[in-house]
Amino acid sequence: MEADRDQPKPPEQSAELEALRARVAVLEARGPTRHRPRARSFLAVLLVLVAAVLTPLSIVSTWATNQIGDTDNYVAMMAPLASDHDVQTAVTDRVTGAVMQHLDVKTLLADVSPADRPVLDKALSKLNGPLTTGISNFVHGTVEKFVAGDAFARIWTDLNRTAQSAAVKALSGSGGGAVKLTDDTVTIDLAPVIDRVKQRLVDRGLGVAAKLPEIHTDFTVLTSDSVGKAKKWFRALQIIGFWLPLVTLVLAAGGVLLAVRRRRALITTALAVAAGAAVLGLALWVGRGFYLDSLPSGVSQPAAGSVFDALVGRMRALVRMVVTLGIVVALAAWLTGDGRAATRVTAMWSGGIGAVRDAAGFTGGPVGRWVHRARRPLNWTVVVVAAAVLVVWDRPTGPVTVWIALCALFVLAVVEFLDDDSRPHLVVPG
Repeated sequence: MEADRDQPKPPEQSAELEALRARVAVLEARGPTRHRPRARSFLAVLLVLVAAVLTPLSIVSTWATNQIGDTDNYVAMMAPLASDHDVQTAVTDRVTGAVMQHLDVKTLLADVSPADRPVLDKALSKLNGPLTTGISNFVHGTVEKFVAGDAFARIWTDLNRTAQSAAVKALSGSGGGAVKLTDDTVTIDLAPVIDRVKQRLVDRGLGVAAKLPEIHTDFTVLTSDSVGKAKKWFRALQIIGFWLPLVTLVLAAGGVLLAVRRRRALITTALAVAAGAAVLGLALWVGRGFYLDSLPSGVSQPAAGSVFDALVGRMRALVRMVVTLGIVVALAAWLTGDGRAATRVTAMWSGGIGAVRDAAGFTGGPVGRWVHRARRPLNWTVVVVAAAVLVVWDRPTGPVTVWIALCALFVLAVVEFLDDDSRPHLVVPG
């Protein structure tokens, strides 16, 4: 027995022994640095948290740069308000009050020429009640008809365009003109509307309206104690509008790459970013109620609500887009994993489509074998393309998001249908 121990070992056994010793040495050398995975995990979690916190600010900065800071986008955002019923009602009441405030009925009627008297008497004969009340109703009706027409829509659009951007002027505190910021209130001067209304009144028989002086009255676009504070940050948001979303994306990607379990980190990162965007959406929803409740009594709450919705409409669309992307990426990463629940879902998906393919007698041939080899990259390509379409889509609405998702599911189903490696298809996909 002792002689057997002293016999030299075969070369292959010696090689295996040396390899085992080398591996043990490597593992022993790694002993003192066991903290490295923990450090990586801590740094990955930190980057993901920072990305989630920066997500709402990234959305706000993108909105400030692309919507508020861009004249064309701002005009397109504000133009629909010209046909909003609440805004039309508020403008009508505001213009009527301004006209009646400057309309001294007795003095102006005394100056009416004899030639205009018959036309004026005919118009006044249709009025009921006291003369001042009747004229006020007459003016209100004239303004109401004008505001409901296309002429007002053109004036409204031109007013916002010539003033460049109401919010830019308000938040920068510069520019003057038709849009201005006074005491934390953004207002639009309705003098061009009043000038057109005066002409309409003259055309309808109230010639004394031509003697009215130039009237300026303000329509409140936005009022809040925070407007003045926002002036300090608006320029900074414009500067970082492009870079902040990019930095947020880099931080999120860095967190995923540093993580030990990258698939799990990708799911966590996507959900964290979606949660950050959802917090901003919740803040907008809650803030709308607080904003309307804090308005002065002279401001129309329905009209203010319509203006608020128009101003933050694009921001809400960005929130929906980020939340949707986060959920889609998290779901895609989860389904491509090897978890029990994910495996069952993908098995039902693949098995169902495979059964349809078998029932149809379809054989993919070389194409099917190629699709089988490239199935995972193809599926991720579909997800990335769908996400890119959602990102570049201008003002993606809920139905648009649903249609993009349905189209992506259809393409994924086509890829699964073409996946034919000449084996039975009612199996769990590898």
